[in-house]
Parts: sequence; structure tokens; C-alpha cells
Amino acid sequence: MKSPEQRSYAVNGAGLGLRRSFMDAMRKSPPTDVDFFEVAPENWIRIGGALKKKFRFFTERYPFVTHGLSLSLGGPHPLDEQLLHEIKKFLDEHNVRIYSEHLSYCADDGHLYDLMPIPFTAEAVTYVAARIRRVQDILERRIAIENVSYYAAPGQEMDEAEFVCAVLQESDCDLLLDINNIYVNSINHRYDPLEFLQRMPAERIAYLHVAGHYVEAEDLRVDTHGADVCDPVWTLLESAYRRFGVIPTLLERDFNIPPLPALLGELQRVHSLQSTQAGGLARHG
Repeated sequence: MKSPEQRSYAVNGAGLGLRRSFMDAMRKSPPTDVDFFEVAPENWIRIGGALKKKFRFFTERYPFVTHGLSLSLGGPHPLDEQLLHEIKKFLDEHNVRIYSEHLSYCADDGHLYDLMPIPFTAEAVTYVAARIRRVQDILERRIAIENVSYYAAPGQEMDEAEFVCAVLQESDCDLLLDINNIYVNSINHRYDPLEFLQRMPAERIAYLHVAGHYVEAEDLRVDTHGADVCDPVWTLLESAYRRFGVIPTLLERDFNIPPLPALLGELQRVHSLQSTQAGGLARHG
């Protein structure tokens, strides 16, 4: 296995979720400190006209990754293969580097508009892994699955890290490692976030997410993507870089979006941590 500093990734540096609210401002002055963008393909696959033209302005100038919202990998309903074929066309059209989805479910006969926890069981591993393999067959590419925040663990037979690793192994897919979700879950379910990091397979990590969350109570965090990244999550990101090397990292912000200079300032903190870690590797290489 290659050491972290020897690994190559589909994207590099620090990325940002592209939101329609700041697309016009960024078109006027394309940012040089955004290395890649991420979108949910469901929000764009049927868009045409002037808005699609705006979108192509970015896809022609920046690398893109996508983070799906509605595939419902762990759900009881059959996979939406029509949606998958639409996503495949979208990925090919815009030269998308990575397609990722949540390790959760969000639909049965209809969409629940929330991410529901998959039971941490051997049966669920087999079920979800088979669906992931089918997705990869249709898309003709590897996908990455994201460790998600969850607030209950029904029918638990193994811990979260064991479950995630088992799905990755059986499905032979990659991992989108969400640092904020690790921290949120570590508070809500009382585990050591550093131990969780240590158990993740470095060779399968495609990229990282960082985001903010809401403090509901001292022992309850709610994953919202609606606040600045907090200090413990920044510290955990530093630990991830020390453990795995400098991995491409995306800043998520879905609402309460600050003025663009403030958002880009937060992204600059990702760059700074990456530069510090890269410098340390160079000094000790």
C-alpha cells in the first residue's frame, strides 16, 4: 500500500459546495483559492437554459465532485435505476471526478427528506454492499460512500466503524470521510473520535468533508451544515491529516451561508492546515 504522501487523488486541495446564491458573484470574479466544487447531481440533472449555462461556466473551469441525496442505498425500495442512468449521463457530460452517496436510506414508497440510520448488522452489510455494487455497475465507475450522522442505532450488532469498514470491503467502493460527522457521532454516542479515525482504511478515502453543526445540548449535536466549523472539528481534521496525509477536503455549508469573503476565509483555514501538514511531511521525509 502506498504511504499517504505517495497517494494520488481524483481532486486535490480544498473544495467548496457550489450554491446558486453565490454563483453570480463567483462568475464575475472566479476564486483562485477554490480547488474543486461539489454539487448534488439531483439538483442539476434536469436543469437547462440560462442556469445550465451558468453551471457549465464552472464545470469548464474547475474539477467537480458530486454528493448524491436520494439514492437510498440502505432502503427497502428497489434502486432507482432510471435516476442512476440520468446521473451517469450527468457525470460524463461534466467530467465529474467522483460520485459519492450517503451510507443511509431516505426513501421507501416516497422520500423521507431525511437520512435514516442503517442497522449495524451483518445482514445489512450484505444488503447494502450488493446495492453499491449494482450502482457501480450501472455508473461504470467506483463510488464513494459517506459515514453519516445518526441519532439512533436500531438492532446494533457491531459498532459504526466496524460496519463502515465491512461495507467498504464487501462492496469494494471508496470512502468519503466526513470529519464533522465523526465528531457529532462521538458526542451523541460517546465514543473516541480519534479511535474511529485510526480504524478507517486510508487506501479507500477519496476525499474529506468538514462542516458546522448545531449544539442542541451538552451531549447532543445535530448535523446541520448551517454554522462555522467548530474548533474540535478543525482539531480532528488536523488529526486526520497526520494519520492519512493531506487529503482533498471539502467545506460544506448548506444554509445560513455567510458573505462570500467569510466563506472563502473559512476555506483558507483548510488550505492552511494542508500546507502545515505538507510542510511537516517534507521536513520529515
